[in-house]
Amino acid sequence: MRTPTRSRRWTEADIGDQTGRTVLVTGANSGLGQRTAEVLAHHGATVLLACRSAERGRRALAAVEAVATSRPHLLSCDLADLRSVRRTAERARELTGDRIDVLVNNAGVMAPPRTTTADGFETQFGVNHLGHAALTWLLLPALRRGAAARVVTVASLLGHVGRITLDDPNFVRRRYNPASAYAQSKLANLLFARELHRRLAGTSVSSVAAHPGYSTTGLVSTMARAYPRPVRLLAVPGARVADLFGQAVRTGVLPQLYAATAEEVRSGDYVGPQGLGGLRGHPGRVRWPRPALDTRSSARLWELTADLTGITPDPA
Repeated sequence: MRTPTRSRRWTEADIGDQTGRTVLVTGANSGLGQRTAEVLAHHGATVLLACRSAERGRRALAAVEAVATSRPHLLSCDLADLRSVRRTAERARELTGDRIDVLVNNAGVMAPPRTTTADGFETQFGVNHLGHAALTWLLLPALRRGAAARVVTVASLLGHVGRITLDDPNFVRRRYNPASAYAQSKLANLLFARELHRRLAGTSVSSVAAHPGYSTTGLVSTMARAYPRPVRLLAVPGARVADLFGQAVRTGVLPQLYAATAEEVRSGDYVGPQGLGGLRGHPGRVRWPRPALDTRSSARLWELTADLTGITPDPA
């Protein structure tokens, strides 16, 4: 495992010309996902915006078109429905001539009440992990045809303290707790990114994880329903605590942009903010949390994911 680096203050200005590269971003209709799409389109990439909401997706597409140098495309993608995920992958491969250079698994849900996906999975595990894993596996043929392709899995600091129960990931036998379920899903993201890295060894496709620190997006406002009072204060943009520890989307997006574009990034890297305990700051390589280094758990999660999604992964 490579040691963390304290890089210089990397910014959007350090992104090289992305002309000729094709990027798919999930959850591109708002927040970090939309900003990722805008920045990469501005730097020349052809961007596919994978969005669940058609209305918000169209608004985001217009914003991306305003800065793009290559025509972006809007894809309907509901990560809570594996049939939709399959259709998204098929459409993406058609639009791109079966070649994708970067997949940014950015979309996510955070701490909702107990609900299930169209396929019967607990929503956070189903959307944050299973939907993205399925999409990644279905797009691997296109990624293998890309130029030094990368899969960027967007994680969370809360995944560092998560626990995963592989014999009951959907909270069927356990009492549901939205905060625990979110942390489990984000740890699953990290375990998947690590296992994908191991299984892609010797191929041209890299697997990289990134986390945004504490970014004051719309997503964090849902924390108020699920977390104790000290954590709720972090979830209120404009509050003194949020102003002190948080960072705006334009800075919070930098780790995933760095992971997607920086030449020095290698498969198996984990990228995050390098200031204030990882909550904020400019991006660089950071240490993987101990739970994500459990190779037995990551291998078991890989097999469980294949079983639940009905997809046979073939990264070789």
